[in-house]
Amino acid sequence: MDKTINITLKVWRQRGPQEKGAFQTYQLEGISVDSSFLEMLDILNEKLINEGQEPVVFDHDCREGICGMCSLYVNGHPHGPDEDVTTCQLHMRRFEDGATITIEPWRCGAFPVIKDLIVDRGAYEKILQAGGYVSVNTGGVPDGNAIPIAKPAADEAMDAAACIGCGACAATCKNSSAMLFVAAKVSQLALLPQGKIEAARRAKAMVAKMDELGFGNCTNTGACESECPKSISIEHIAR
Repeated sequence: MDKTINITLKVWRQRGPQEKGAFQTYQLEGISVDSSFLEMLDILNEKLINEGQEPVVFDHDCREGICGMCSLYVNGHPHGPDEDVTTCQLHMRRFEDGATITIEPWRCGAFPVIKDLIVDRGAYEKILQAGGYVSVNTGGVPDGNAIPIAKPAADEAMDAAACIGCGACAATCKNSSAMLFVAAKVSQLALLPQGKIEAARRAKAMVAKMDELGFGNCTNTGACESECPKSISIEHIAR
């Protein structure tokens, strides 16, 4: 028989960007420890609907740690207390029976709350539009070995490309800096031959857009790296 726990949830509820939000408390009983965190929220919403209450709005898509949409503050940690995982990969076995769990949206001025636990992360898309691409004519499909790339460079570029743009770095930074995100997107291209031509212009344009959108600057405290679900290194910020 599956082990179950009883928990108390303190969930941030906010009807809209201009509304004042507040925490609401809910009780859940008999939650399987094998449930994912989002499955637990599904159970909460079923309970609320059955009671005639409005369900909690939260974001999700793949539930496989790929898309980054399940961005929540759980007990003061972006994506929860586990390391190197997104909220959807967090399981209820991580919490004790009788635990109180506090759930909040990202706290970052550039990510305004849309409703409850969903924030608008469109600012990251605008940063990418400013320069997070390579301007080339695609033409035909080139041979995979036509442009030799050293394995260390390819590995480092792939590590940077692992960034899913979830926003945990900006949400956890005391300055609300998006520098780790920007650095990852700069690095994944600048390390490859195709991205070197526009490397300087790309970095300047993306940083300028980051500043324009209201993100703070980096003071190298390392909180972004420690809370990043994909373990993106702050070494990329130097690049």
